[in-house]
Amino acid sequence: MEVFNVIKNRRTIRRYKVGVEVEEDKILRIMEAGRLAPSAGNRQPWSFIIVKDRDVKKKLVDACRGQGFVADASFVVVVLGDPNASRWYRQDPFIAASFMTLEAYEEGLGVCWIGAFDEDRVKEVLGIPKELSVVILLTVGVPDETPPQRPRKALEEVFYLDRYGVRYPFKR
Repeated sequence: MEVFNVIKNRRTIRRYKVGVEVEEDKILRIMEAGRLAPSAGNRQPWSFIIVKDRDVKKKLVDACRGQGFVADASFVVVVLGDPNASRWYRQDPFIAASFMTLEAYEEGLGVCWIGAFDEDRVKEVLGIPKELSVVILLTVGVPDETPPQRPRKALEEVFYLDRYGVRYPFKR
């Protein structure tokens, strides 16, 4: 599949087929996509926790402000950043999470980025050291929905040429 088609067709998934396990080779490719992501100075200021245990996922529901579908996902990727490794400890893990998201779609899986969470509670549930930062959580699983494409702003609304306010002259 072409990368552009993956980007264009990917949707946020909040309903998963409950109890469906994802094959380990798919999980490995998703993790490898994150591991291979670029980072500033190649510092790779990230680590990841793969949460499969249903009871642990249920505890994460509370830490994620009651978002019940967290427990329904086949697994959750908790993306961590290390402030001591790089000043880009938030940005670089986001790049890795983006790569994982695209690979998950390529594997026929759905993903939802969870940004609404209580970081201290997530750290408590998973035993994460206080010096690390919880950057984002990704729910991953077999989709049980097919959301329609959501509206996007036109290219002309968001791209400028050489300076802010000068619209890029798109030729179509």
